[in-house]
Amino acid sequence: MTELSQIGMASPRLAIRAADQRRHQRVRTTLLGRYMLADRREYPCQTVDMSPGGVRLTCAVLGELGERVVLYLDQIGRLEGEVVRHVPQGFAMRINATPRKREKIASQLMWIANRESLGLPEGRSQERLIPTQPGVTLRLENGNVIPARIVDISMSGAALATRSQVPIGTHLMVGSTPGRVVRHFEGGIGAQFMLPISPDRFHEGIIL
Repeated sequence: MTELSQIGMASPRLAIRAADQRRHQRVRTTLLGRYMLADRREYPCQTVDMSPGGVRLTCAVLGELGERVVLYLDQIGRLEGEVVRHVPQGFAMRINATPRKREKIASQLMWIANRESLGLPEGRSQERLIPTQPGVTLRLENGNVIPARIVDISMSGAALATRSQVPIGTHLMVGSTPGRVVRHFEGGIGAQFMLPISPDRFHEGIIL
């Protein structure tokens, strides 16, 4: 068999492998999230990089190799998979998903990467709700207390109606939930939580 024919026979396999690599290209991004291991306890985490096939997390509690993981990521949603390796300060997780779900993840990652490279503000694609008890107190680092009303809330942050224009970057307590001011809008501010809200708390009856 000639060298040319060997290359010809191997090229389809190489093409498939190259296509798979393109489909699973990793994106460096820092998304906040929470994960649940087999003990059904939840822990906070942050992504280091991610592809439609896997994600590397910075976290304090490592799962066992092969252990099932349920992961909730800001702007991505719920994912399932298993621990495939331990890395410094965290672990890598393989994502178990249908081809359709992987395509959706790829689109989400493309949007996140483009948004970050262009310096665009965070999108509002994540599910948001209006709590039945919208009144909340904002406590600033200097001790000032400001009344506010929750316009809407997601697992990662809230839009707050208030007469006070708190500077962007200010750390504050939204009720008992720590966060920081990330944007202004007419009649209020947008706050990002330091850790996302647990999915079992995220409902209309939530009290921050």
